[in-house]
Amino acid sequence: MIERLLGAAFEARKRAYARYSGFPVGAAVLTGSGAVYSGCNVENASYGLTVCAERVAIFKAVSEGGRDIRAVCVVAGDSGLPRPCGACLQVMSEFRPAEGDVIIILANTSLEWEARRLSDLLLMPFELA
Repeated sequence: MIERLLGAAFEARKRAYARYSGFPVGAAVLTGSGAVYSGCNVENASYGLTVCAERVAIFKAVSEGGRDIRAVCVVAGDSGLPRPCGACLQVMSEFRPAEGDVIIILANTSLEWEARRLSDLLLMPFELA
């Protein structure tokens, strides 16, 4: 599973539109059905309209009916490991499995990676009562 997600995220990173930051990011999402959806960051001159790779991949999955996100892989940079922003973590929590957690694989282009759980990175997700 990890190799499949890493490969998809690396490929997606090649398509990033990172004109302003120069920081291309690729992501891949695994759904409960086993389908993988990828995405890249898409920046905009109006920075607030920029969309992170993780959300692009998740939104693609959801638009195709994949609402049970089991794992997310994020690839960026050549040193250190990327960390999803709060907005991406919140979106992941919206589509996490009813039971269990989302595994988040953080990787760089030097092929260093680690796996974390969503519940470790987002301690108190926003939820409607």
